[in-house]
Amino acid sequence: MPSVDIVQEVDTLREQLDAWNYQYYVLDQPTVPDAEYDRCMYRLLQLEASRPELVRPDSPTQRVGAAPLAQFSQISHEVPMLSLDNAFDAQAMRDFNRRLLDRLGGNPDQLEFACEPKLDGIAVSLLYRDGLLQRGATRGDGTTGEDITLNVRTIPSIPLHLRGDNFPGLLEVRGEIYMPSAGFEQLNARVRERGDKTFVNPRNAAAGSLRQLDARVTAQRPLEMCCYGVGLVEGGVLPDRHALVLESLQAWGLRINAELAVVHGIDACDDYYEALAARRESLPYAIDGIVFKVNDLALQQRLGFVSRAPRWAIARKFPAQEEMTRLLDVEFQVGRTGAITPVARLEPVFVGGVTVSNATLHNSDEIERLGVQIGDTVIVRRAGDVIPQVVSVVMGRRPADARPVSFPDSCPVCGSAVEREAGEATLRCMGGLVCAAQQKAAIKHFASRRAMDIEGLGDKLVDQLVDEGLLENVAGLYTLERERLLGLERMGEKSADNLLLALEQSKQTTLPRFIFALGIREVGEVTALSLARHFGSWEALSMVREEQLLEVDDVGPVVADHLVQFFDSPSSMGMVGTLREAGVNWPDLELAPVEDLPLAGQTWVVTGKLEALGRNDAKGHLQALGAKVAGSVSARTSCVVAGFGAGSKLTRAGELGVKVLDERAFLALLADNGVMI
Repeated sequence: MPSVDIVQEVDTLREQLDAWNYQYYVLDQPTVPDAEYDRCMYRLLQLEASRPELVRPDSPTQRVGAAPLAQFSQISHEVPMLSLDNAFDAQAMRDFNRRLLDRLGGNPDQLEFACEPKLDGIAVSLLYRDGLLQRGATRGDGTTGEDITLNVRTIPSIPLHLRGDNFPGLLEVRGEIYMPSAGFEQLNARVRERGDKTFVNPRNAAAGSLRQLDARVTAQRPLEMCCYGVGLVEGGVLPDRHALVLESLQAWGLRINAELAVVHGIDACDDYYEALAARRESLPYAIDGIVFKVNDLALQQRLGFVSRAPRWAIARKFPAQEEMTRLLDVEFQVGRTGAITPVARLEPVFVGGVTVSNATLHNSDEIERLGVQIGDTVIVRRAGDVIPQVVSVVMGRRPADARPVSFPDSCPVCGSAVEREAGEATLRCMGGLVCAAQQKAAIKHFASRRAMDIEGLGDKLVDQLVDEGLLENVAGLYTLERERLLGLERMGEKSADNLLLALEQSKQTTLPRFIFALGIREVGEVTALSLARHFGSWEALSMVREEQLLEVDDVGPVVADHLVQFFDSPSSMGMVGTLREAGVNWPDLELAPVEDLPLAGQTWVVTGKLEALGRNDAKGHLQALGAKVAGSVSARTSCVVAGFGAGSKLTRAGELGVKVLDERAFLALLADNGVMI
């Protein structure tokens, strides 16, 4: 028999690990570092290995997965898992509300709704008997599902036993198993490294992970579960409101969605929908709509069900982010660095709230991975402002006359030779500024708001100036003449004068903007700022060699090589000289030791979605100002920048009293320190 001390230590370790799991996976409020958690888990594993009789099925160690199954067995749902009716616009929601009121009567403003994001995952049922997880099953057809007990036991946010002691003796919990966006990207990165086919989207990845006959594979997948209701309940009494039931589930150790809210009236439902739709892309998981439920369980009973769905709930769907359409052709665009990008020309399809007729195919490696051919039916994805992309091919619909995508042997714009550099998937035109496409792209970049900010010099005007032979490169911008401009189609006197004034004003710039405007490969805004702050002047920068460049934050061997090539190019440096002769100028920056930078010695955290700049750019700007940027909030954090959708990190900052800036205040701080966005 094991000693009493060992039994007590095992029980203490299990209790501690369960508490930490609850804080981390359910409350999103981790209280100990990973290293401490790992130490306790390792100690428990040691004790259980030395005393196998102490191993229990609900121990935190029992999530590694069991031996593979030959097949899944079937499970019958005692209470059917029904579908939900859908609403696709505000009018459909009002129709839903009218049907409720017709059956219930009363004031529409008094009807209470529970609102929850509709996670894009797999619906499952968990059965707890006396607080212990007994069974997990898929929804299946609503009446019969598959037994996935061994797989759900591997998911950290699913408790193997419930917390507390006031739960029903028999409790069926229903929810959605999903894969968070970050976990999905990490999983696909590992799949790519192995040379295997990647998952199309997080839902497919979650479904594939749950249907593994080998639970050890499921254990390696980043799955989570959020509960949205209950089914069979015996031997206990639950609260009389849906939202309170969910809060009880959370108290018993189950995860619920932090966006859960209770509102009054259908107008408030519309407000909730619009608010969450605006934050959709910043959420750490995929959702495809909002579920609205009558909150009062007694009213739910009165309303009842139709054949396949409850009358008291509805899912208002977001515009589809994925749709099927046909690939009509593939054309090739040339960018400012000569990169030749394949662009899919599609049969127009409404997806992500807009009509899409073009989508990116990235490069030849991506086309090979997809196995796409012209004429194929493809699935197109558009999320928020992201450029539409082809994510997969519907192989079963491939027509007999489908043909492979052929990359050009020469530049499709200027006819120059094309090359693929070692280690790159991108084909490049070697024509340089001889190529009109590269000329146009370089000028558009130079004139853009975050570069030289030449107001009125839009894309169409640049195309026109190059096509008419009035402009060959960026240096020619400052030699444009009023009379020649007035000869352009749709160019009036006021427009010409405004453009010339904008060109004159753009001559007064800053060194970081000028470096960025030159369009040197891999040199973005943050790198340009780091270079300017490190060297202080163009003269100093243009004279350095690779080893000196590598001393700069954000500059690695590839960026350093591109910079040296630019500085060694007579044509590139000649263009810079011409620009300076035309009057383009900037003040040199005073070099300051790192310890003298405005945010030196401070630790910052960036969380949520920033509208004006990406999180990587925000991180780069903070580093250029001397700050260290961390991934988690602690008592040592100096400040947190919180964008849309900021979650647990913002909560943690509030608990610790850490200073928080919203995006507007953050941009103001950057501007005060000479960073213009």
